[in-house]
Amino acid sequence: MIGDTLWSPPADLRETTEIGRFMAWLATERDLDFDGYDALWRWSVDDLEGFWSALADFFEVRFHAPYEQVLSDRTMPGAKWFTGARLNYAEHLVGRDQDLNRSAVVGRSQTRPQVELTFGELREEVSRVRAGLQRLGVVAGDSVAAYMPNIPETLIAFIATASLGATWSACSSEFGPHSVIDRFSQIEPKVLIAVPGYGYRDRYVSRQEEIVGIREGLPSLEHVVTVPYGPGQPPDDAVAWEELRSLPGPLEFAPVAFDHPLYVLFSSGTTGLPKAIVHGHGGQLLEHQKNQGLFWDLKPGGRLMWFSTTAWMMWNALVSALLMRASIVMLDGDPTWPDLNEQWRIAEQLRPTTMGVSSVYMVACRKAGLEPGRQFDLSAMRIFCTAGSPVPAEAYRWVYESFDPSVLMINGSGGTDICSGMVGGSPAQPVYEGEISGPSLGVDVKAFDADGNVVVGELGEMVITSPMPSMPVALLGDPDGSRYRDAYFDRYPGVWRQGDWIMFTQRGSCVVTGRSDATLNRGGVRLGTGEFYRVIEELPDVTDSLVVHLEDDGGGSGQLLLFIVPTETGSTDPALEGRIAAALRMQLSPRHVPDRIVRVAAIPRTLTGKKLEAPVKRILRGEPPALVASRGSLLNPTALDAFVTLAEDLGPTKR
Repeated sequence: MIGDTLWSPPADLRETTEIGRFMAWLATERDLDFDGYDALWRWSVDDLEGFWSALADFFEVRFHAPYEQVLSDRTMPGAKWFTGARLNYAEHLVGRDQDLNRSAVVGRSQTRPQVELTFGELREEVSRVRAGLQRLGVVAGDSVAAYMPNIPETLIAFIATASLGATWSACSSEFGPHSVIDRFSQIEPKVLIAVPGYGYRDRYVSRQEEIVGIREGLPSLEHVVTVPYGPGQPPDDAVAWEELRSLPGPLEFAPVAFDHPLYVLFSSGTTGLPKAIVHGHGGQLLEHQKNQGLFWDLKPGGRLMWFSTTAWMMWNALVSALLMRASIVMLDGDPTWPDLNEQWRIAEQLRPTTMGVSSVYMVACRKAGLEPGRQFDLSAMRIFCTAGSPVPAEAYRWVYESFDPSVLMINGSGGTDICSGMVGGSPAQPVYEGEISGPSLGVDVKAFDADGNVVVGELGEMVITSPMPSMPVALLGDPDGSRYRDAYFDRYPGVWRQGDWIMFTQRGSCVVTGRSDATLNRGGVRLGTGEFYRVIEELPDVTDSLVVHLEDDGGGSGQLLLFIVPTETGSTDPALEGRIAAALRMQLSPRHVPDRIVRVAAIPRTLTGKKLEAPVKRILRGEPPALVASRGSLLNPTALDAFVTLAEDLGPTKR
């Protein structure tokens, strides 16, 4: 599988891009002259100490105390980075003195008019909320939780919390109380910040009862702060946001250790209690400076727009654009309302230089026949990013047919676990049709077979063989580290296993085909779920799909089951299943033809859009749905119903 080259690095790379500027800086400041990305990447993983210390110098990290050693222990898990250093991630988010009048934040929502802040105004708000949190007794080591949408107040509270050395965690305000309590009970927050409701499309959604339920379920809470957002009423004893920010205070930043907890992110939580993943100040600072600066090419005066809820790691990636002294667009509401063109309309008005969308949204726009680059003035956009799930080759072609050909498309894959990308693209790498350009700098990523051998040209487990500063500091509730080791180091000792299938080409590009825990193993051949979706979801009469394989414990071939959500026209077409089977046979192989195709009303997805392949499989194998998936963490809580019914119909003898 070798795709055509759709985009190539510019000749003036070193003069016009941040990664080019970094390469030129390495040549003059470190006497390291690399002739291209591949050589730069090889150095970045061969000389971990040299690479990460160079990044810190290049981006002028403000160390309150210098580090004694870049990497004092290379063991995974447990690598020790920048020992002795003291710094604060939040200090790097609020710009420098020369940025005070530069745009920092644009908040666009379906609840209230647009809100804009300069870096100077952001600093003022952070200093006030910081002082307010101190009055509530928040100190370094405490936890602050947010039940908030993606709005500027959430950002302000986050920066203020981090500035104190306290730990931040957020859940989207769409989450149900049980899902929120499952997450926040692990961090034992002292303060909860919430909105009493929000606008969604043309209606108002109250969260008053949910706040009451969350407060009752979190005995550690001492204060609830409510932000005025929509017409809802806060609890009687809540601290008003205006009261919290009422008094000025100094803008200071507690110097903390490199691995001091910055925020806790959670796994999807579809199967039992979500993993509480602790990320540190220094690891996230360096990782996001690298990714948002060198890969997304953000710089002072640039702007990032990428729709995300506060529960997805992309929110943390979005706000980290401020590290580059670029501005961010914070979107709240339904990004596809009143129609699919809404994000493109907003982009025309707010003119981001870098824009990101989910692959699901991009594929939907393509299927709807949209041509954003022709329908809207997107001339400010230089980089277009996508992530979240595998991207079909057809979507790559759509980008280069719909946008200016000079726009760089970056498709990446990573995760909450490092809160960044492991493979992706940059202005220094070509774009190949249907392929991710290659490994990210500092990420020693490979494909392993079952025996731990590196494979090229075939599917393997995505692994990382050298430590990274952004790997989790710890998992909460895991005092001996056993849960951490089981999550990432269970199969290959000392090697991080990401849990995705990946295939590298001879030229270093790659394709991620889906989760390895959702593997389809038919007749001894591993089939990636992404291969199915690429074919099925290109069909005009299918809007969504999910595929699982139920193994036969007796040694038989088992059942390959495909679930589809047909369009309105497809729902009345009796020949649809036959066309799907024919397309899979022709475009993939006879092995890809399902034993059964089932029509359902909706595919279960998390609130961040990920398909629940493994949980659906467990339900179909007869496990109790309540133990398999938390409905409060699903985009559509009723989407599981059809699978529960099917599991009953299958019965134990047919599973």
